Amino acid sequence: MDNSKDADFEGFYNEVKAIEKRDSVLTPGQQISRLLRPGSSYFNLNPFEVLQIESDSTLEVAKTKYKRLSLLVHPDKNPNDKVRAQKAFEIVCKAWKIIENEETKNRCLQIIEEAKERVNLTISEKKKEKKNESIDDEEPENYKRSIYVMTMKLFAEAERRRRNLEQRTMEEKKRQREQEIEEEEKTAIQREWQKNFDESRQTRVDSWKQFQANTSTKKIKKLKTFKPPRHKAETR
Repeated sequence: MDNSKDADFEGFYNEVKAIEKRDSVLTPGQQISRLLRPGSSYFNLNPFEVLQIESDSTLEVAKTKYKRLSLLVHPDKNPNDKVRAQKAFEIVCKAWKIIENEETKNRCLQIIEEAKERVNLTISEKKKEKKNESIDDEEPENYKRSIYVMTMKLFAEAERRRRNLEQRTMEEKKRQREQEIEEEEKTAIQREWQKNFDESRQTRVDSWKQFQANTSTKKIKKLKTFKPPRHKAETR
């Protein structure tokens, strides 16, 4: 992913944190806007970010936050903004389904852990270059922001791989189906040919018998009409 995407992630992080600092709960309208802002298709890949909880939060905490958020953005609670509220509601529900499922939740946790490892490695390499002097990336807020940006970047890469795999799978299924249809058509043509061949068998047999009968009749007629040559008397 290019640097412009990194800048988008970082800008999103700064704006959301500014809103949270001003209003720790967020109103329904703010939550809907947060979940549907430009680039949300990537930002919302992280279910913990969607529900605004830490990745090590318990399932009970996640469920409580899910219920609160789903009520805030529910279309029935936002009659003047039902279309956007419905989209936000679906995003919240999807995030909860990912977290409540152990397998999908663990995949997300692995991405987050990899993001931390990459950021820590980058900081370590920078410190080596500066001979272990303190660097800005180690500051708590900068470190947190770096983790956020790297996490979103890895989620985006994982989603791109998933889509590419899905596309290849669909193309392969399509190719296999086309091949199956072609084989089915060939089989149908062969069956039709065999059917016609079998149905015309008796006709061919009868024709052959008739042909043999006619040939035999002609031979008999020739034998009956055969006249031996006259005997010529010897002349002396």
